[in-house]
Amino acid sequence: MCGRYAASARPDELIEAFDVDEDHMAEPSRSVLKNPQNPPAGEPDWNMAPSKQAPVVLTRRPRGGDGPDDDAEPTRQLRLLTWGLVPAWSKDVKMGLRMTNARAESVLGKGAFAKAALSRRCIVPADGWYEWQVSPTALDAKGKPRKQPFFIHRADGDPVAFAGLYEFWRDKELPDGDPGAWLTTFTIITTAADPGMDRIHDRQPLVLERAQWEQWLDPDERDPGYVQGVLEFADPGRFEAHPVSRAVGATANNGPTLVEPVAAAELEGVVDPMTGEVIGA
Repeated sequence: MCGRYAASARPDELIEAFDVDEDHMAEPSRSVLKNPQNPPAGEPDWNMAPSKQAPVVLTRRPRGGDGPDDDAEPTRQLRLLTWGLVPAWSKDVKMGLRMTNARAESVLGKGAFAKAALSRRCIVPADGWYEWQVSPTALDAKGKPRKQPFFIHRADGDPVAFAGLYEFWRDKELPDGDPGAWLTTFTIITTAADPGMDRIHDRQPLVLERAQWEQWLDPDERDPGYVQGVLEFADPGRFEAHPVSRAVGATANNGPTLVEPVAAAELEGVVDPMTGEVIGA
C-alpha cells in the first residue's frame, strides 16, 4: 500500500520536470478537509496523507461550452486533486477514504477504477514514499511487533512518478455554477514490492519511467491491453530505502527532517532491506 509520501517540489519545478503545458494549481478546488490543509495545498509537503489535496499531472482537452472540446488538442496540466478516489456514482465523499490505493492486479476489473483506468489516468509526482516495516524481533510497549518507518526513493535521484487514476464527483445538493459542486479525486496504483523492498512491505506504488509518461497520460489511449501491460510493469533495482524518524507517523509533523536517515544506534530489530541483516537485534 501507499499511505504517506513526500512531495516537496514547487509548482514551477513540477512544470519543468513533467513537461507541463498548463498550470491550474491556483484555480479554486473543493477540499474534503474540515480544517485548512497544513502545509497549504500546493506548498512543499513531506507528509502527504489521504484526504489532502496534492499536485497531480494529467492530460485533458480544453473545455467548451458543454464539456471537453473534442476538436482541441489535449494539453498536459498540473492540478490540485484530493487523495482518495470518489467514484462518480458514489452517494457521498466518504468512499474516498477507502480508495487511496488501487491494486494493479484488479484495476481493470473493479467497478470503482475500471473506467478511469481506460480514460482518466494521471501521474502523482513525489520525492518518494514511506512504508512501515514490522520488526521480526523487537516489541513495542504494548507487546506488539515494533514498526519502523522507511523512506523509499529513486536511487538515481529522478522525481518519482506514481501511476494514478482520477475521477470527477458531482455534489447534487449544490447548484450548477457553484465552485464546490465538483470534487476531483485520485488514487495511487500499487503493485508487488521489488526484491529487497519486500523486506519492508509486500506492496509498493507503481512507479512509471519517463518514457511511459506520454502514453499513460493520453486520454485517447483506451486499449485495455496497453493498460494491462503497464499495470504489470516492474523494473527492480530502481529504489533505495533508509529508516527515518517515527515522527512521520503523526500527520501534524512535517518538514525535510522527516526524510532524513536515523542513526543505526537508534534502531531496534530493523531488517536492512538490501542485506536482510537485523540491525539493533
